Amino acid sequence: MSRKSPVVIPAESPRLVGMVDRAIQDRTRRVVISYSARHPRYGKYVRRRTILHVHDETNDSHKGDRVEIAECRPVSRLKRWALVRIVERAPLQTEVVYGEAVKEKADNATATVAGKVAGTAAGKTTGKATGKAKSKK
Repeated sequence: MSRKSPVVIPAESPRLVGMVDRAIQDRTRRVVISYSARHPRYGKYVRRRTILHVHDETNDSHKGDRVEIAECRPVSRLKRWALVRIVERAPLQTEVVYGEAVKEKADNATATVAGKVAGTAAGKTTGKATGKAKSKK
């Protein structure tokens, strides 16, 4: 048996609700829990956050989802929390694919920059540099 035993979440374990910030790894999510706390000296409310690594056995959650998590046994070096349920799904995000127009603009910009560099390398100097050379004589 290559897999470890499934994560058991006790009924009395603390539960929190947060937002999935990163969903790149397999069965691991980074959840951010944002809150505001009063500054001890100045009394102003400041925004704080807690970042927790969460075990998601089914890879069901994605970036932007609001999830409920519960404390469990250590699964790895950083993971001490497990996903209980997805409270709210994030809106679907479409991937933007750039067309040929962007490539043409990039080619024109490169040609313009190359022309400016070639013009200065061809021996063209500004009046300012010539004026300084005359004043030194």
